[in-house]
Amino acid sequence: MAPRLDFSNWWAKDTRKGTPVVVKMENPNYSVVEIDGPDAAFRPVEKSRGKNAKQVTWVLLLKAHRAVGCVAWIATLFWALLGTIKRRLIFRQDVAVASEKLGKGKLLFTVIKVFLVTSLSILAFEVVAYFKGWHYFQNPSLHIPRTSDIQGLLHLVYVTWLSFRADYIAPPIQALSKFCVALFLIQSADRIILSFGCFWIKYKKIKPRIEGDPFKSNDVEESGYEYPMVLVQIPMCNEREVYEQSISAVCQLDWPKDQLLIQVLDDSDDESIQYLIKAEVATWNQRGINIIYRHRLVRTGYKAGNLKSAMSCEYVQAYEFVAIFDADFQPNPDFLKQTVRHFKDNPELGLVQARWTFVNKDENLLTRLQNINLCFHFEVEQQVNGVFLNFFGFNGTAGVWRVKALEESGGWLERTTVEDMDIAVRAHLNGWKFIFLNDVKVLCEVPESYEAYRKQQHRWHSGPMHLFRLCLPTIITSKIAIWKKANLILLFFLLRKLILPFYSFTLFCIILPLTMFVPEAELPVWVICYVPVFMSFLNILPSPKSFPFIVPYLLFENTMSVTKFNAMVSGLFQLGSSYEWVVTKKAGRSSESDLLAVAERESKTTNQRQIQRGASESELTELNRLKEQKEVAPIPVKRVNKIYRKELTLAFLLLTASVRSLLSAQGVHFYFLLFQGVTFLLVGLDLIGEQMS
Repeated sequence: MAPRLDFSNWWAKDTRKGTPVVVKMENPNYSVVEIDGPDAAFRPVEKSRGKNAKQVTWVLLLKAHRAVGCVAWIATLFWALLGTIKRRLIFRQDVAVASEKLGKGKLLFTVIKVFLVTSLSILAFEVVAYFKGWHYFQNPSLHIPRTSDIQGLLHLVYVTWLSFRADYIAPPIQALSKFCVALFLIQSADRIILSFGCFWIKYKKIKPRIEGDPFKSNDVEESGYEYPMVLVQIPMCNEREVYEQSISAVCQLDWPKDQLLIQVLDDSDDESIQYLIKAEVATWNQRGINIIYRHRLVRTGYKAGNLKSAMSCEYVQAYEFVAIFDADFQPNPDFLKQTVRHFKDNPELGLVQARWTFVNKDENLLTRLQNINLCFHFEVEQQVNGVFLNFFGFNGTAGVWRVKALEESGGWLERTTVEDMDIAVRAHLNGWKFIFLNDVKVLCEVPESYEAYRKQQHRWHSGPMHLFRLCLPTIITSKIAIWKKANLILLFFLLRKLILPFYSFTLFCIILPLTMFVPEAELPVWVICYVPVFMSFLNILPSPKSFPFIVPYLLFENTMSVTKFNAMVSGLFQLGSSYEWVVTKKAGRSSESDLLAVAERESKTTNQRQIQRGASESELTELNRLKEQKEVAPIPVKRVNKIYRKELTLAFLLLTASVRSLLSAQGVHFYFLLFQGVTFLLVGLDLIGEQMS
């Protein structure tokens, strides 16, 4: 049967067909339905018609219950915050004030206090003027009243202040804000270019590749000649929480035993920790692992001095590559096979860097925010620079160096606290190329307490500026291409290490609150809202699961600008602790694979005893003594939370500015200052991250 071709319904869809029929039921409990045509009975019926008054009432009650619950939650949170402020700030229960060891730290704190006192004074004056009806600051064009309009001495002082503010205070603030906004836009453009580079790498599937697999044979012992000599170094200092899992992970690397040597470089000054590490090394040595323990009596040069001392051993000359892991890093067994193979038939390659992944990234809000930053650093910055420039800053761990590249670049130097960046810059100036492997990941930890994170960030931002002072003449006089010099000076050091903390602190923590008291220099909304949110969106793209934390991330990054600016100034001018190394506190978190490895190790106790039977009596005596020392429990030390005065002072400054913005009815400015001030308050009271007390 041929299909029916009826085109009339195309233009006559609204034409009613048939005779309208009204169906009435005798039972009044049923509804009355009017059918206008044969298709009307099959049309969807609006759901709202079936709702009665009782249903609407229940819906409204449910919404009211949710609203009341939300308000109650906010009130509970606010009350808990007030209780914490009272307990920590007023009564000082289980808290300690963070000490300012540096002169520049005290100077910055004094400057912030001056700003706060000045803001409070001006706010009191503005409130009086507001209630007096002198609303000159609400006009876009400032109008100074005539002498005949003056209403007393206080009014005269206020008018004088308005004139002085417009003529002498507003112009320099406007000039500084324009300069910071220009730096902000330049840095934002750099982030956008890096993000586009990352998108291009993903789209084209660009990644370091090699032809064939140099380690084809499954029998490691038979193909030992194919494997180069590799030295693995584990520098550590007082790492009681993590030494065992890092040594265990490194000792399980899949590499021929006669081609591998592990150095445990212990700089611990605590004898009990030294005994623990010695016992762990002795245990793995009894299992046939080629591992040695080294301890320096004099800890000079921190990590750089430790690595330099280890590389000076005569037996190191027999090794072609050296892999470095910090004490909290746990590489997979195939790490060396995934990294060392890139050196084959590539004599210009000096470094292969792997990516970090974090076992405790979901531990608290602080670790989640750190994960956002570090994911962007590896996924975007390191990967883009590695693909397009063959240069990036060495991360200090989870990397494999060609020993020849280290030696030709001058080896490890003790002149800064960023020895990893130092050796990377010198190797780049000598023509060595770097490769970043985004798909090779090494498990590690991020700091869980704000105190540990703050000290880590201070070292990471003061060291580069100190290094920049030392390396600038060498970079200028080097023989590399001009564009490489420009990349090192303008992008690598100035834009990403100096300009970022400078404008972030100056623009959002100083200029923005000041403009509330100097409306003539008010910042536009796109500077404080649209562009920062867009840049935060780009930073979170490499870790899409962190999108719910975009607002806390933006506020916390502005809060950390105080520490970063402080560190940048100290490193640039060599003030105070620009050469101070504080070991980042670890929590000793173990992954699921670590727990399985421990269970497997416990199940092999019988085999371990058989191995130990072949050892000499003196070795067994030493091992038993170390195990007895290991069983001694350490004396618990009570740790407390800290109070950070600079952050608290800035919190009160921003909250004062938010109150002033209410007088001018500035919505976006008020909310930004309010939430930023609350964030500074939480950080100043050490309420973010691990709670000690």
